[in-house]
Amino acid sequence: MSDDEIKNLEIKLRSIVETIDVANALTAPLTLSIENLLRISAAEINSEEASVIVRDGDAGDLRFMSAVGKVAEHLKTLKIPSGKGIAGFVFSSGQPMAITDVGAENTFYAEVDKQTGYSTQTILATPLRHDGEIIGVLEYINRIGEPPFEPFTSAEMDKVALFAEAIASLVNAYESAKLFRDLGDKMLSADEKLKLEEMREWIKNLRETNEHKEMIDLALIVRELAGRGDAERQMCKGILESVLQYSDTKTETSFLSL
Repeated sequence: MSDDEIKNLEIKLRSIVETIDVANALTAPLTLSIENLLRISAAEINSEEASVIVRDGDAGDLRFMSAVGKVAEHLKTLKIPSGKGIAGFVFSSGQPMAITDVGAENTFYAEVDKQTGYSTQTILATPLRHDGEIIGVLEYINRIGEPPFEPFTSAEMDKVALFAEAIASLVNAYESAKLFRDLGDKMLSADEKLKLEEMREWIKNLRETNEHKEMIDLALIVRELAGRGDAERQMCKGILESVLQYSDTKTETSFLSL
């Protein structure tokens, strides 16, 4: 491999690693925010379990993206086949559902209970929408306490719909960042021009540089500012554009060039 080929490969790898690390830095706080909203909203309606379910691949299957409750960690490893379950119906129809007795509901997907050992009896499920598109399902299971459980009410359905708006925005941001991260991972694993150990060492050294760490910090600062409102976003955009313009012209205006 020539020096030019090695240099071009390093530039490519640097871009991929930066994409992956920025995406990771952005998804971590989003995941935490989603889980916090799940806990708050579940407490509001006295529900024992809450989860966010999203599409998994192009086949129409669904997966548990986030969950809180007794079997939360187990749920995150499970999938719901296309067209199955109450979540599948809500995802495809866009209609919220409140089920008093899942045993009498034909659409209930019992395999999740079999895998987790949990006993689902009542469900409240509502779609997650972003820009008019259904991107997931917000689901609440059972009440806190012992059965028989009180049915979820229409007033509670309206209440969780408000939480669904906020959660949908976070889910959309998470999925977008995850898409970039997964793309970077695929590109990195597909490149076989460097030996595996050499690549790992190169990436390790890159991630330890101050430049790389500062780039991640800058991405998080921009995200924080952009999430504070329209005025802050416009100000942030203006500042960054000014910095870029300065960077393009600094060689002409630098005191060192006078």
